Amino acid sequence: MNLLLNVIWIVFGGFLIAIEYVVSSVLLMCTIIGIPFGLQTIKLAQVALIPFGTKVVPVPTSSGCLNLLMNVIWWFVGGIPIALTHIGLGLLFCVTIIGFPFGVQHFKLAGLAFTPFGKTVS
Repeated sequence: MNLLLNVIWIVFGGFLIAIEYVVSSVLLMCTIIGIPFGLQTIKLAQVALIPFGTKVVPVPTSSGCLNLLMNVIWWFVGGIPIALTHIGLGLLFCVTIIGFPFGVQHFKLAGLAFTPFGKTVS
C-alpha cells in the first residue's frame, strides 16, 4: 500500500517538492555557513520524495543546546514559511477523504520543516 501511495504522491507533486528541496540545498551549500542548513533540506527532500513508510524520529544526542540554536536560526532562514506551506497544504488535502493520507504526510513534513535539527529519517 505504501508503494502505491508513494507513486501517487510522486506523480501528483511529490517529485517537484523534492526537486525544490534539492535545489535549495545546493544553493545553501554554496557557502560554508549554509552547509548545515543544506543538509537539513536534503533530509526534507528525502521525506518529500517518499513520505509513506518513512518515520521522523528524534536523535538522542547530547547536543541539545546546539540543536535548539540551529533550529532557531533555521526558523529565520526559511523554516517557518516552509512549515506554514505544508500545514496549509495538509489542511487543504484533509478536506476530502481521498486526500486525507496525503494531508497527514504534509503535516509530517511540516513538523520536520519546523525543527529539522536533532531529527533523523528512517
